[in-house]
Amino acid sequence: MAKTKITRWEFHVRSGYYPFMRQGAVLAALEDAGEAIAARAGDGVEVESDASSGGRGTPRVAVFTATAEAKKNEAVDRSLTRSL
Repeated sequence: MAKTKITRWEFHVRSGYYPFMRQGAVLAALEDAGEAIAARAGDGVEVESDASSGGRGTPRVAVFTATAEAKKNEAVDRSLTRSL
């Protein structure tokens, strides 16, 4: 299994964090990471994204089991958890 590249952003000035996080490129990077996790987890795992969630309007991506078979695979084999 190929290792996932982890990207880390550090901010030393708080005022730049929220404008940076609201950029389209950040959402695209999060969606790419979510799709990679879902692909490794197998069939029945889906990705959902939101460009402006929460009170601050920052993007989020959720990877979750969408079918009964995927839920069973997660419960028995931890397929989604292991794909992280």
